[in-house]
Amino acid sequence: MSLNKWQAKFILGGAAIMPIAPFLYVQGLITRWKVGLLPEAKGPAGVAGSGDGELKLLVLGESTVAGLGARTHDLALGGQFAKGLAERTGRPVKWTVIGKNGVTARRTIDELWPLVRDEKYDYVLLGIGGNDVMKLSSPKKWRRDMLELIGIVRKANPDAAIFISNCPMIGYSPILPQPIKGILWNLSQMHNANIVEFTSGMDRVYYYPQPVDIDFNGFWADGIHPSEQGYRDWAAAMLKHFDKHHQW
Repeated sequence: MSLNKWQAKFILGGAAIMPIAPFLYVQGLITRWKVGLLPEAKGPAGVAGSGDGELKLLVLGESTVAGLGARTHDLALGGQFAKGLAERTGRPVKWTVIGKNGVTARRTIDELWPLVRDEKYDYVLLGIGGNDVMKLSSPKKWRRDMLELIGIVRKANPDAAIFISNCPMIGYSPILPQPIKGILWNLSQMHNANIVEFTSGMDRVYYYPQPVDIDFNGFWADGIHPSEQGYRDWAAAMLKHFDKHHQW
């Protein structure tokens, strides 16, 4: 029932903004031009912590996984999340990042998953959602593609804990103008509620819902992607949430 409600809202919203669609398109082009394109982070693999009993972490997804806004992956989402895992488990964490700017959940399946090495991971972090919002994926498409991706990851890694980062905090972006900001923020909140619902009963699948208390001072690199401080704070906030739901 919830999915049908969100889908109907999405369709009605699309019809309502149709008259201003050309304006929104131009506004989006201007915003992309102003923001530009940050380079991807360097060094997509590493080891956090030391000792025996190495654990493996795969980080897969879009531009935040690719580390836009950070100089190296050690300072981006993958490296920061791995450091937090190493601290919690008391074991070294070998981390591998496979990310690409602009990918949706569907493109992650088609383009990124084939790049994943045939080995077992103890933890998988999926950083996906921003482009499904930006490219206006419907609630049904978002759910269908994410369920397929989670299923693929689970089949390849039956014993792994699967973590999923929150849908984008577009409403807090200092660079996106209205009305496109409000439209995308509404869709992001809808996708957030959607994924909260369909992951709630899954075994060892943990979604980090959109936070209500995160401090965005110093968070942004370009108004859309996190800075190195932003990645550090974001990873810490996610892990703090997962502490309540997962036994390390």
